[in-house]
Amino acid sequence: MLSLVIPVHNEAEVIPPLLARLNKVCRQIGGDVELLFVDDGSHDNSVALLLKARRSTPGIRVLQLSRNFGKEAAVSAGLKHARGDAIILLDADLQDPPELIPDMVREWHKGADVVLMKRRSRAGESWLKRATASLFYRIINRISDAPIPVDTGDFRLMSRRTVDALNRLPERNRYLKGMFAWVGMKTVTLEFDRDPRLAGQTKWNYLKLMHLAMEGITSFSTRPLRIALVLGLMAATLGGLFGTWEVIRTLVFGISTPGYASMIAMITFLSGVQLLCVGLLGEYVGRIYMETKQRPVFIVAEDSDQSSRHFVPQLRVAGNDQNH
Repeated sequence: MLSLVIPVHNEAEVIPPLLARLNKVCRQIGGDVELLFVDDGSHDNSVALLLKARRSTPGIRVLQLSRNFGKEAAVSAGLKHARGDAIILLDADLQDPPELIPDMVREWHKGADVVLMKRRSRAGESWLKRATASLFYRIINRISDAPIPVDTGDFRLMSRRTVDALNRLPERNRYLKGMFAWVGMKTVTLEFDRDPRLAGQTKWNYLKLMHLAMEGITSFSTRPLRIALVLGLMAATLGGLFGTWEVIRTLVFGISTPGYASMIAMITFLSGVQLLCVGLLGEYVGRIYMETKQRPVFIVAEDSDQSSRHFVPQLRVAGNDQNH
């Protein structure tokens, strides 16, 4: 069985065309397909549309979270509840074409545990977003011990054993692209041209992207702390050398300078370094604090399939139930 995990947050405009395209793709794949939609606290009629579609297509399953936990939590919920032998992550906005799914499944049948979809081009995105994304990937790959593939998003296929390994990772502050890379497994990469968003508005502004970038950097590397240590040592060394030079000038050469400007410059520099290091340390301490609380990553308010103990997808009538 194949599971498609699709996080949803106020995507009512794209759900009808998404379902139409997925229905065509599922008929090409063969075998049973589970469409697991994870509603991340939508305020529009996204859930109503999905539940209505489920009445005519029992292979659809709707997992409703109790509030908006964020995309990383919604994807984690989908991975935790998906029942397939392989799981595909797909955004609801149709920027990642569902028509590529049969190619991903073929690579999985050949033995790949992970099929990455690398963006050859990114239509509909500004040059600033493309440039900052490229810069972020290169920075994090310099400092992380688990290199993250460049220009890849969440659109990927993962085998059951890969997803089981991910579900065993206990952290609450989750940067999934890094977690995917950390797990490893046999990987195949396919390239594609990413489409612009079909309808609606993106949920990712630059502030959220900066938060996600900080999450990724602090979750998978302690090297920023080492950089802060080096900056502190450099600042202390420069301050010591400067102070020694001033003493020598005064005692040996008899040169005494008021030093107001140089003193202000040195204090400002040292204060900036200290604040930077304290802020960076605070980011790590804050994440430790959140981890010690042991709060769940997500809370499921309702599962459309909760009353059924044995779920048999019916997007395509196939097979017997012994494989599920």
